[in-house]
Amino acid sequence: MEKNPYLIENTNKIYTNKQKQKIARDILERYTGSTLKQFQKQIILTNFQYYIDRFAVITGGKVTRGSAMSAVHSPKDGVSIINFSIGSPTAALIIECLAVLEPTAVLLLGMCGGLHRSLKKGDFIVPTAAIRDEGVSHHFMPRQCPALPTFKVQKFVSQILVEKGLDYRTGVVHTTDYRFWEFNNKFKAELYHERALAIDMETATLFIVGFASKVPIGALLLVSDLPLLRGGIKTKKSASSVFKEYTDLHLEMGIKSMSEIASRGEHIRHYKW
Repeated sequence: MEKNPYLIENTNKIYTNKQKQKIARDILERYTGSTLKQFQKQIILTNFQYYIDRFAVITGGKVTRGSAMSAVHSPKDGVSIINFSIGSPTAALIIECLAVLEPTAVLLLGMCGGLHRSLKKGDFIVPTAAIRDEGVSHHFMPRQCPALPTFKVQKFVSQILVEKGLDYRTGVVHTTDYRFWEFNNKFKAELYHERALAIDMETATLFIVGFASKVPIGALLLVSDLPLLRGGIKTKKSASSVFKEYTDLHLEMGIKSMSEIASRGEHIRHYKW
């Protein structure tokens, strides 16, 4: 095969850089307090310690804590969960680190603010795309590239929801690194014109870095607040209520999706560029 004369070699990609892979393995163990052997082939990502604690109770796994993150591993389910904290920089980091494990699938169980008037707290969203309004993903793919999940992961997650008799929404999620945007009227007007269904701080980054790093990635988001409504911004009290009411169901759907995708899901193929 002739070499493409227009191809500029990118040594930044995790799957082509042996030195980067070595450092990523070290970071993964150091940050999570887990050995590489403990990680299962299906990975759930979360931003919340409450999800870690509930996963440990549900599966009987043991919580490990490293210098920056926490994790639980369930060999009987073939699933690990990682609390990678909040924001796009750590979202990009955890995907690159997970790339060295070559996981079958990774699923974000995240929370988002519902923007459409038809949404209510507790609704599930299976994103079809995300808007890249953050400062990380451009390091991995050009800005004109859309942030898309791995279709077969999203397809299987939606199948699990249907089998459970649960309704869900699909649409575009706006990912931002701008906190307190709720008080910026210009920003809120732009959200309306975009027709974004919800807003969060990680989804677009995870999708882009997953694609760039050959990590099959999907997301099942839970609407935790309705920030465009009067009194709809999340508070300590309302967040606690959402955790108690919806976390276990969210986790149940995530665990079932990830534990069964290897045997029931379609084969995911990575293209060579």
